Amino acid sequence: MRSLRGLMAVALLLPLAAAAATHTVTIEGMKYAPATLTVKKGDKVTWRNKDVVPHTATAAGRFDSKQIAPGASWTWTAKKAGTYDYICTYHPGMKATVEVK
Repeated sequence: MRSLRGLMAVALLLPLAAAAATHTVTIEGMKYAPATLTVKKGDKVTWRNKDVVPHTATAAGRFDSKQIAPGASWTWTAKKAGTYDYICTYHPGMKATVEVK
């Protein structure tokens, strides 16, 4: 009986552990790729800067990576549903969107 309870506990926890995912946004060529990303609440988004200059991923009042140096990365966890339009504060022509379902 004890092993059955343990198995049931593991079975209940598996969907929770599998639910969160990590997504990557590549910063290269002065743009974000993908430009639009859809994630679920609890997912993580990592921005990786492959450019030779620093960038940010900044959604005013929502999230701000501060400076992401060349070769560095920054990760944000999506906690609230919504559409997050963001820019690079150093290069405001760089724009993208994360949609959290």
